[in-house]
Amino acid sequence: MAVFAHISDIHIGATDQSVPRTERVLRHLNELPGRLDAILVTGDIADHALPEEYEIARALLKSDVPVIVCPGNHDQNPEAFTAALGPVNQALRLPDLTIALADSSLPGRDDGYLGDEALAWLDGVLGERPDLPAFVGFHHPPIKLGVPYVDSIMLQAVERLEALLVRHANVAGVLTGHAHTSASGTLAGLPVIVAPGVLSTGLTPVETSGRVPVSYDLPPAYALHVFEGGRLVTHFRPVL
Repeated sequence: MAVFAHISDIHIGATDQSVPRTERVLRHLNELPGRLDAILVTGDIADHALPEEYEIARALLKSDVPVIVCPGNHDQNPEAFTAALGPVNQALRLPDLTIALADSSLPGRDDGYLGDEALAWLDGVLGERPDLPAFVGFHHPPIKLGVPYVDSIMLQAVERLEALLVRHANVAGVLTGHAHTSASGTLAGLPVIVAPGVLSTGLTPVETSGRVPVSYDLPPAYALHVFEGGRLVTHFRPVL
């Protein structure tokens, strides 16, 4: 059995609460009773992609278990990201499970795309241990969530991802962020799980002025994935 936490959209530097909210979540995760194998952060680490924001994030994202991250659409500074947090594509090889987080960001844009480099990297990682299950993660959801604004900036050219998933029968699911709300669906017969936001929470699919209303007062939240016997179960929890 593997148990791993999944957070997203911490947006360091966006508001005065971005740091204390992230601190609260990491403290909670680090104090969880029982087993936790890893912590995943699926993008929008910094809000303005400033080097100092990534340095703050590096200090915050500390744990006794492995922490892996990938960029989001706000992470438009790969040099600063890499200097503080490591490569934009990161893989975690647990004894019985592989987790691969790829860069789906596009320069100057809010929608996402898995380019040739990211797909080739994923292809290589997934092929290393084909007999072990694997999860693929990135920032932008590859499915429509029923939220028009978010759906307008989702992952583009999803068929490229689908072709990759079909080639690798060991993939057990897809993990993303970006929407600031928990959601789930399927792609290529696999579960797609969207982590809730840390900085803010999307309130409703009904849009106002082309944006989804969000709350900065609701508590930050995370997804807790339990994977056993080829089956994924996800719990969504607020951090009060």
